[in-house]
Amino acid sequence: QVQLVESGGGSVQAGGSLTLSCAASRDTYCRDGMSWYRQAPGKGRDFVSSLSSELHPNYAASVKGRFTIARDNAKNGVYLQMNSLKPEDTAMYYCRCRGTDYWGQGTQVTVSS
Repeated sequence: QVQLVESGGGSVQAGGSLTLSCAASRDTYCRDGMSWYRQAPGKGRDFVSSLSSELHPNYAASVKGRFTIARDNAKNGVYLQMNSLKPEDTAMYYCRCRGTDYWGQGTQVTVSS
């Protein structure tokens, strides 16, 4: 059974950094790679970043240049390094196997001004 677990969320001030981690269960293989999405209160779930199975990254325009996605082999998953955080980055962040309905439970990121 596919299991994705996010961690690393927290509260930071604007300009700060956080690193989110998505760990997949040992028997999980996301064939098309993994993605991060986020959902702010009262809004839909938006794409943030993805890493293909060929390790090609992709970013939403709003985070490009500030966020970095990379493979985390130790956790069979991916991490998301978030720098220069802004209050508008505040959201619940979710990990997903690309192209599937397999999602983690999310980790909260709160950025204060």
